[in-house]
Amino acid sequence: MVEGYSIDTGEKRTFGTLDYVLFSLMFCASALIGFYHAYRDRNKKNAEDFHLGGRKMHPIPVSLSLSATFLSSLTLLGTPSEVYTNGTMYIWIIVAMLIATAAATHLFMPVFYKLNKTSCFQYLEMRFGKLTRVVASIVFLLQTFVYMGFVLYAPSLAFEAVTGISLWGCMIGAAAVCTIYTTFGGMKTVLWTDSLQFTIMIVGLLAVLIEGAQINGGFEKAWNIADENRRVKFDDASFDPKTRHSVWTLGIGGVFFWLYLYGVNQAQIQRACSLPTLKRAQIALWLNFPGLVLIVTLTVFIGIVMFAFYSECHPVAAGLITRNDQLLPLFVMDILGRVPGLAGVFIASVFSGGLSTISSGLNAMSAVLLEDFIKPFCCKSVVEKHAILLSKILVFVIGIVQFGIAVIISQFKGLILQFSYSMYSITAGPIFGLFVSGMIFPWTNKYGAVTGFVLSTAFMCWLGVGTIIEKPSGYVPLPTSTTSCNWTALRDDSPTTMAATTIQSVVTTLSNTVTTTEEPMLHDFYRMSYLWYTGLGMIICVFIALVVSFCTGYTKPKSLDSRLMCPMFDIMFPCLPEGIRKPLRFGVVYDKDEKYALEDANVNGKESYGTDSNVDEEKNNASLVNDDLNKQSVRL
Repeated sequence: MVEGYSIDTGEKRTFGTLDYVLFSLMFCASALIGFYHAYRDRNKKNAEDFHLGGRKMHPIPVSLSLSATFLSSLTLLGTPSEVYTNGTMYIWIIVAMLIATAAATHLFMPVFYKLNKTSCFQYLEMRFGKLTRVVASIVFLLQTFVYMGFVLYAPSLAFEAVTGISLWGCMIGAAAVCTIYTTFGGMKTVLWTDSLQFTIMIVGLLAVLIEGAQINGGFEKAWNIADENRRVKFDDASFDPKTRHSVWTLGIGGVFFWLYLYGVNQAQIQRACSLPTLKRAQIALWLNFPGLVLIVTLTVFIGIVMFAFYSECHPVAAGLITRNDQLLPLFVMDILGRVPGLAGVFIASVFSGGLSTISSGLNAMSAVLLEDFIKPFCCKSVVEKHAILLSKILVFVIGIVQFGIAVIISQFKGLILQFSYSMYSITAGPIFGLFVSGMIFPWTNKYGAVTGFVLSTAFMCWLGVGTIIEKPSGYVPLPTSTTSCNWTALRDDSPTTMAATTIQSVVTTLSNTVTTTEEPMLHDFYRMSYLWYTGLGMIICVFIALVVSFCTGYTKPKSLDSRLMCPMFDIMFPCLPEGIRKPLRFGVVYDKDEKYALEDANVNGKESYGTDSNVDEEKNNASLVNDDLNKQSVRL
């Protein structure tokens, strides 16, 4: 736990009354939004209103929600520590975000939106059958539970660091508030609280950056100090997949991770489908990108000024903190603790990032459990009034379970940004591979899809667990200094300080020692950058799915419902001659309006998807579900 002693004066700084007031206001405002929408929608009895906001949301709150959800408290706490420890290469992730946003907006989103489903896994049943849908849904639920545990733990760690309040107490409070307002308000509450929380995140980050730069004598001076200590670097273009952060691992490997999040992730699909038209959904996705750039840039710059401030006295070595995850909270108390209220604003911003992600996960898992498990297996004829009640009960139960997972995660040590990315990517790759196999490769059949997904998941779990157990050497963080530590002010007689000093000395010695011990060849594989995990899992899944499909009797492209396929080359290269584009459709016969899938249009035939027509949507959607499942069962 952070003791709260300033690195320069030894003065103890803690939360003041104003800090607690401003911090509490964020929780109260989020809860009030939930109660407001619960009261306003008290007469609505449709589960679609709870999970999709009645499909009447505006692009701006949806875009802000997307930015706040996928750049959570892990980003706010993890990225500055990443820059402090390893330098500025991480900013190349913005390139991956741009590519992923474009691909998700124009390739994947039109397919999901026109199908008009609440759960994205309903697509898998239409394409590959019920077994694939169930297996993928289970893996998604496990993945989201673990990730939400990380997200709940991160801001609680920060709050413990600056207040001394128990980590468990912090997590209980955050989990309770988030679960309550999500249970009462549903998707509308999630979107509007996310918008509020995004604003708080930006205000908190700006406060830290501006005050941190001022204390360092200006941002230019802080940049120069970081540059002199090898923290400023943008040109590592190594092709070695073992390179932790390079232009290629971040700019290309990161694309797969972010394309999973923005292309086929349930939380994102629900947000996009909460908008009344496909065009507005695509606008929301593009509007979200500047928010991503802003948050990543601010956190990287905060890492620069934070390193400049501690460049001559590493807080872990000084005994002020015990792990790098606590660097930013300590920095905040050092620079903002002098001004009443500012520390409270920043901690509120960190919790805002966490609450936005948790509320999105709660709503998404509630939708998946209801649509993919309860309705198909338990309550096939459940009425809408009971469906809403079930959804709220599910949110409450999920909130309790994810708190337990967060308690377990709190026992781990290391950089939370890398560890959370690694754990999430292990399952993200296989799930992403399933959707790619279905939308891009028409030959994939149900046997290939299930086999590819199971084997890919097993392989990625082996890789992730093996890396954790073996812990192969090779990664060494950039050096730090303790030349100007005020050891008297830092209570050099305390056991914590002496132990930290000893540990730091041992680590420094070991990192400077050239090891000659032979390691198993497998360790080179374990050293692969965590940013390649999603791409590797996706490729393995698609490859095995295609091989098994051709061995067991591949699907005839002409027999497929073209609404389930993505005409990728028509969308990416619309100016190519028809003679070239036709073979690139792989034999799938697309209707004219489906082929381009770039704007809302009525599909030729009996049915309409994602349009602005005045047709009764509830009756239309009910008939679509039955028609789609009947067609698919006949075809398979």
